[in-house]
Amino acid sequence: MIRWLLLLVLLLAPLTARADEKVVNIYNWTDYIDPAVLEQFTKETGIKTRYDVFDSLETLEAKLLAGRSGYDIVTPSNEPTFSRLIKAGALTPIDRAKVPNWKFLDPAMMQRVESSDPGNKHGAIYLWGSIGIGINPAKIKALAPDAPLDSWALLFDPKWAKKIAPCGIVMMDSAIDVVPSVLHYLGRNPSSGDVADFAAAEKVLMGIRPYIRTFSSGGALELLANGDACLAFDYSGDVAQASVRAKEAGKGVVVEYVVPKEGAEIGFDMLAIPVDAPHKEEALAFINFVLRPEIMAKITDATRYPNAIPATRDLVNKALLDDPRVFPPPEVVARFYTITQAGAAADRARTRMWSRFKAGK
Repeated sequence: MIRWLLLLVLLLAPLTARADEKVVNIYNWTDYIDPAVLEQFTKETGIKTRYDVFDSLETLEAKLLAGRSGYDIVTPSNEPTFSRLIKAGALTPIDRAKVPNWKFLDPAMMQRVESSDPGNKHGAIYLWGSIGIGINPAKIKALAPDAPLDSWALLFDPKWAKKIAPCGIVMMDSAIDVVPSVLHYLGRNPSSGDVADFAAAEKVLMGIRPYIRTFSSGGALELLANGDACLAFDYSGDVAQASVRAKEAGKGVVVEYVVPKEGAEIGFDMLAIPVDAPHKEEALAFINFVLRPEIMAKITDATRYPNAIPATRDLVNKALLDDPRVFPPPEVVARFYTITQAGAAADRARTRMWSRFKAGK
């Protein structure tokens, strides 16, 4: 009997060790952190990190709503994913007593996401940015000298999309991000779930479908940097990273980010904890660590996305502070808009429309 008990203890020991292991499982956007920050976190706290990436809000949302994702930290955009996950009960409230560095967050910026998270109970702003277009001006001008480089028409008007298609157009593979921009371009409510508005957006998208080379989110960065694409619907920070990589490659590729004159959506990515996270204490420690000004400054330097911690202004690389792609001037900020939820029925209609668009029929 004693022998069998000893054998049972030996068999269960590895499971107990794994259960007690200090680790935080992170699910973040592609190219959205400084790897050295993860190493420093482990060195200071003894908590290991396991890091996976996603490249669309649809992927993140589906995984969390299915439950038991195994992740402890996720970074959903405030709208519509973050607010939707909160309403679904998929995120746990943050225990601020265990996140003293919360005090460094900009109250005005946190107030901007209260419409998604009343009382800021479920998340802290990680990084933020806008959705616009990344372009290779020289390649576009070679094909279409009069092309409107400052307008969504460069992509959404078939006249221009057809002319520049030979140098490569990349569309973000995310209906949640693309459709509001099309609606705004048409002068309609970007948060609309109206059938007529979706029909109008679909007409625009189908009109340019023949000229889209590929659908990609994270991969658009490399396509721009390598010169394999001349236009990409993408996030501001991704385009800024592509610009840096293109310059470092020294092949003469120039990449620029454009906030179209018609306006662009601004979004906030939130540090949040799934309700079924297996390591909530370690997740709180990670959030507190990331909110330290010197740590967040490193993340902004690496990702070229702005943050919501004013104290980083004296720590971030000065070249980034002077870069309007990273810290846009007031006149550009004035063209930004945010979106709100359109409802479950609208989500289903948008998804069906997106499937038709990708299929081209």
